[in-house]
Amino acid sequence: MSTSHKKIVIFDDDEDILSICSYILEEQGWEVHTFSDCNNIVEKVSGILPDVIMMDNWIPDSGGIVATQTLKKTETLKEIPVIYFSANSDIQILANHAGAQSYLAKPFDLEDLEKVINRVIAA
Repeated sequence: MSTSHKKIVIFDDDEDILSICSYILEEQGWEVHTFSDCNNIVEKVSGILPDVIMMDNWIPDSGGIVATQTLKKTETLKEIPVIYFSANSDIQILANHAGAQSYLAKPFDLEDLEKVINRVIAA
């Protein structure tokens, strides 16, 4: 069962962000999966095996840093690039601490979203 769709998982508890990102990315041919919490994150991500993960800093319950670190400790998931996104001014520090490949400051425009996704999948 081969699919040409690239898959992306977005973790954010802001429904507006989830719907905007889903709309934009689906328009570009992505298969988008969204979650409003990061509970059982290994199971969630393992069930999809996405090409890219977008992680919000303030995701319930454990938060984006712990969630990202959990993925990076999981042998089968650690290679999946994580884009950390947050409205925090110290997002770069947070992303580094989490072990994310890249980051995107909120609010972001759609061009930035596309650029950062294309950058991590090209890496």
